[in-house]
Amino acid sequence: MYSKVHLKKNKDAAVRRNHPWIFSGAIQRKDKDLKDGDIVEVFTYDDQYLATGYFQDNTIAIRILSFVKCDIDFSFWLETIGRAFQLRQRLDLTENKATNAYRLMHAEGDNVSGLIIDIYNNTAVIQCHSIGIHQRIDIIAKALKEVLGDKISVIYDKSKGTLPKNYGQSMENKYLLGENPANTVLENNQIFKIDWEKGQKTGFFLDQRDNRQLLAELTKDNTVLNTFCYSGGFSIYALAAGASLVHSVDVSKTAIELTNQNVALNNFEEKHESFAMDVLTFLKQSEMEYDIVVVDPPAYAKSIKARHNAVQGYKRLNKEAFKKVKSGGLMFTFSCSQVVDRVLFYNTILAAALESKRNIKVLHHLSQPADHPVNIFHPESSYLKGLVLYVE
Repeated sequence: MYSKVHLKKNKDAAVRRNHPWIFSGAIQRKDKDLKDGDIVEVFTYDDQYLATGYFQDNTIAIRILSFVKCDIDFSFWLETIGRAFQLRQRLDLTENKATNAYRLMHAEGDNVSGLIIDIYNNTAVIQCHSIGIHQRIDIIAKALKEVLGDKISVIYDKSKGTLPKNYGQSMENKYLLGENPANTVLENNQIFKIDWEKGQKTGFFLDQRDNRQLLAELTKDNTVLNTFCYSGGFSIYALAAGASLVHSVDVSKTAIELTNQNVALNNFEEKHESFAMDVLTFLKQSEMEYDIVVVDPPAYAKSIKARHNAVQGYKRLNKEAFKKVKSGGLMFTFSCSQVVDRVLFYNTILAAALESKRNIKVLHHLSQPADHPVNIFHPESSYLKGLVLYVE
């Protein structure tokens, strides 16, 4: 029923360890006329079945969906999304009165490479990162609606910007069910406006939920600088926890507008000020020091080739940020670049600390929350790294 791909001899070890990626260099032969997005069955050089996945003419040639023979049909998606939903039920996210925004499908973390589904109250936002997933978005949406039932009434496809350009340029982001261009959600009882149509990612950075809560526990009566604030996540938590003053900085005027809207929604205007300017410029020009500084930049590197420049960028940024922390203050610093692993990130912050000539202690190692699970067979799905540092 499906096209076949055979791997080279001794190139099947990763698949046998349940890693979901097969690189193009491992392929010995494949059926003719194979097109991007086609479902394929993968075999060893001597014709032993290994897995079923979808093909794309790229460095990662096959992304595996199943290690047992099966049809990639409606029942498959129903079961797959159902398992992901059960995990979120186990995490107390599906009926939580304080939090109604969470990640339902986390790509390889939920065994479907290329598929992100975020839930914002009654709206599901789907983001496809590959052709093979996007070609099946209608059946995925149908299964999603069946699993969640009346918990969702809107499904929005926001994939145009994450698909390969040769395919995505002809696509448009659109509603697959219902229509709801704006929504507010609760996260740990904080109110946020979500703009999935024009906002970054799917509309909000859900992966910082636990880290925002930790910040709140350390913030009462403190002054806080939140850089790369986007929609003001860390700012709102700090203000709700009793911060005496919060400054939010982002180069995007749209992000600052969204931050200001969220500050107003939560009635925190008196203790907040925002700045639409480049973060590094702000750090160099501002004369103020803060009790807590948050450094949460976008991914500086999305490929191995860009990693060196990214590391240098992280070092410069953190070196300047250290200068803005009062003696006895804290710094929350992060990297969401997948190609910058935990050890490299730590060493980069170490280099910045050395250049800052401050005495610095590590208090916490931070990561992504449990609704962004890491597939133990795919360590690459662990992407968010963070440190809480005490600066003397």
